[in-house]
Amino acid sequence: MKWMLYKKCLAAGLLVGMLLPAAGAHAQLSHEYLRAANSYFAKADYSSASAYYEKYLKAGSNKGHAGSDPYALTAAEMKQKTAVSSRLQALYQLAESYRLLTDYDKAAPLYQQVVALDSVQLPLATFHYALVLRAQGKYNEAEQQLGRFLHSYSAQDVDREAATREIQNVQYIKTQLARKDAHLFTITKLAEGKEGASYAPVKLGDTALLFTATWSQGRKWGKAHTNYLCQASYQNGVLGDAVKAALPASDMQEGAAALSEDGSTLYFTRWAVLSGKKSAAIYVSRQAVKGVWDKPVVLGEVVNTPGYNMQQPCLLPGGKGLLYVSDKAGGFGGYDLWYAQLDVNGKPISSVNLGNTINTAYNEQAPYYHAASGTLVFATDGRTGLGGYDLFYSKGQPGSWSVPENFGYPVNSLKDDMYFISASASGQLLDQAVISSDRTAACCLELMTVHQQIVPVVAKADTVVVPQVTVVKETPVIAPVDLTGKIVGTVRYAYSEAVVTPSSYIALDSIVHLLQTDTAMQVEVGGHTDDRGTEAFNLALSESRAASVVAYLVSKGIDKNRLVIKGYGATVPLAPNKKEDGSDNPEGRERNRRTEIKILKRSS
Repeated sequence: MKWMLYKKCLAAGLLVGMLLPAAGAHAQLSHEYLRAANSYFAKADYSSASAYYEKYLKAGSNKGHAGSDPYALTAAEMKQKTAVSSRLQALYQLAESYRLLTDYDKAAPLYQQVVALDSVQLPLATFHYALVLRAQGKYNEAEQQLGRFLHSYSAQDVDREAATREIQNVQYIKTQLARKDAHLFTITKLAEGKEGASYAPVKLGDTALLFTATWSQGRKWGKAHTNYLCQASYQNGVLGDAVKAALPASDMQEGAAALSEDGSTLYFTRWAVLSGKKSAAIYVSRQAVKGVWDKPVVLGEVVNTPGYNMQQPCLLPGGKGLLYVSDKAGGFGGYDLWYAQLDVNGKPISSVNLGNTINTAYNEQAPYYHAASGTLVFATDGRTGLGGYDLFYSKGQPGSWSVPENFGYPVNSLKDDMYFISASASGQLLDQAVISSDRTAACCLELMTVHQQIVPVVAKADTVVVPQVTVVKETPVIAPVDLTGKIVGTVRYAYSEAVVTPSSYIALDSIVHLLQTDTAMQVEVGGHTDDRGTEAFNLALSESRAASVVAYLVSKGIDKNRLVIKGYGATVPLAPNKKEDGSDNPEGRERNRRTEIKILKRSS
């Protein structure tokens, strides 16, 4: 008996001795996966980071037992409150990686798990989850998560501001998707069956396009997943086979070009990413022999300010000026649009920021100037839109621009839309237009044509055209009435809702008319709730209600700086929420769920 017991103990000891080194090796491998993932994430290489986070999470999931969830946390990790566990942090950064790669279907369930486990220590997970839901077209769910974030996030910083703007975006999306003229637009993908990016088109004469692409994988152009300038025939909406532009070879990425009117001078961007930091500058090359470009040289420091990024040049008519994008000092935040005056040789003389009529605290990109209509088109993620980058347009010239307007749906989509050009020789911008969008792609921008059908207004046969007659009559002089502090509009809501419904459009359109008539007028948009829910919840809901109204007014061209958002929660009821006997008062609650527009300032 003792001998048998001894053999069992010996066998058990041998087994433990074998398992301990294996367990140690497994733990070491898991640690290496995490270290590699974090390193790639810090370098903004999200594709590699996601691969290693996946390996790390799977390596630590019940040691490979069948049916295990690779993303599940242990009981100890779920109880950990003093610090975010390494696995939860890895789960969050895996979700972040997929979001930044625009793979929203993979990101969404990961964010959902992070938010469920610990949204307190990782508050931005809730906000970013909302962004993903919005990109997936789940607008009501996105609004719920945005409300949850604003309710729990007390910091008054750029993230709170961005979340409030996202609520406006969701409201704008709903109104745009309901447009009745969307069928008049035709959006067509130019290069079917191509893998990788194609973007930043430039007219190359009347029958070809110069653009940027990463189609070189499997070709002889160079490295895979590298941006190159290339060209292809383009006639009747059909793009031919692309060939690499005849530029001298470079180890850097290159693209986003501008071509002089005579086709002899090329301005373009070259960039590299080192240790997660981008370094970009604008280069110029001249065509010595037709189709062959001289060695590019860096444009002078008037444009290329050392220590900053300069990119996406656009030449103005006559070659007298250059629009470009930069994050240099003197801007309004993020990337701004800038203007450089050029001499007769194309050399920059001076450079100025386009100003805050165009630029925001966020990012403006991809300028294009349509000479026939005198219109600047650019992309921005800093204004109310459909999500990501939207295309906006503004009339004018450097020094004098109109307030930018969103092209709306379906020119813009729920994803990124950038790099506009138009071959139209008239004022009709959306005739023979080409844009870059990732609306149908899993990862990358693609070239697409845009055409808007213009419906002519034809008078009926029995219509009599009456010449306009202006009747002038004496009008009694009436003393002006001071409307400051007066409530001039109210929007109602269902319980816990913050959505502006079509039934409110007429009332809001009258406010738009009022603001357009008095351009100096400023109004407060104040949201209110009934008393159901906590004080914090009602405050966040009231802010969301006010933001939804502001989004509608902004979508109609009203400057957001004239609109003051205020959330009052349940503190200013119009009627009792309960009757005198303590029973519920549904009619009173309905009156209290509202947004009021109140005049703060009028022209004198």
